Amino acid sequence: MLGFRRISTRPHAAGLWSSSLPHSSGLFLSSSPRAAHCAVRCSSTPASVLFAPRRTLSTAAQEDEPLILERRTLKNGSYATVVTLSRPDKLNALDLNMFRAIAKAAEDVAKDRETRVVVLRGAGRAFCSGLDVKSIITNPLKSVESIRKLMQRPEGKLSNLAQDVGYLWRQVPAPVIAVTHGVCFGGGFQIALGADFRFSDKSCKFSIMEGKWGLVPDMSATITLRELVPIDVAKELTMTARIFDAQEAKSLGLVTKLCDDPFEEAMAFCETLSNQSPDAVAGAKQLFNRTYVDTSEEEALKIESELQHELLRGWNVLSSVAKELVFQAL
Repeated sequence: MLGFRRISTRPHAAGLWSSSLPHSSGLFLSSSPRAAHCAVRCSSTPASVLFAPRRTLSTAAQEDEPLILERRTLKNGSYATVVTLSRPDKLNALDLNMFRAIAKAAEDVAKDRETRVVVLRGAGRAFCSGLDVKSIITNPLKSVESIRKLMQRPEGKLSNLAQDVGYLWRQVPAPVIAVTHGVCFGGGFQIALGADFRFSDKSCKFSIMEGKWGLVPDMSATITLRELVPIDVAKELTMTARIFDAQEAKSLGLVTKLCDDPFEEAMAFCETLSNQSPDAVAGAKQLFNRTYVDTSEEEALKIESELQHELLRGWNVLSSVAKELVFQAL
């Protein structure tokens, strides 16, 4: 389905996170020397953990697909998956094929138990310029049908296809880092908001641009934006549809880090995260995604306790303790 670049699937050397010790339960499941990937739900479901079947990212390739998935081996032998929006001649503008490719990538990465960190980036001069408006103008009849497909919510699903490209990254158990440069407008901005972290080039420009076309943001910003800025800031940026720079985005809390080379910084952060317990990292993501906004104190404390209980039952906590004891003994 996706245009996947061929990637290495060789197992890495066993380490603390690939212990062969038996375990009864945990957020991560792996009995092989490969980094495991948890299937923790990042929703309002109970804290009990359900696990997806073991799955590795496909390496099938089709030249006309607008997305590239690449697995990168980190220093400790675990993997980061780099997802690259690849319509550089269109500033990675979103058409129906791009929507489908991004949603499929998020679903596939969520099931890949070898991915420890995900990096989202754009090829060429921009991260993403938003909706491919030119295609709508040049072919309005086809575009009406495409918009219908984007907004139609399948039975039993929480989100529609338009929302999936931002929202589904929240459901990936591994942390997701969006690397932005050039422009990050409209739908592109909402994709970046779906990530756990945003590393931005200092010259990047941002906008919630839907208001320019008489619309409201409808790609999961109602969830992601409210976690990052006060309601008056969200309203002002949405109502004015103004363009603002990376420095303002950082001051507002919409960008995690300003960088001279955001991709290099993101990969360095991948190294840092990969050295932590994968259970603890996945658990932290789930904990805050489920409790950060509009959760009662009682429910938040309950979720916190249940997640900690799951972590304590897993073997990765033993590896973390052993690693720290060895470090202190040196």
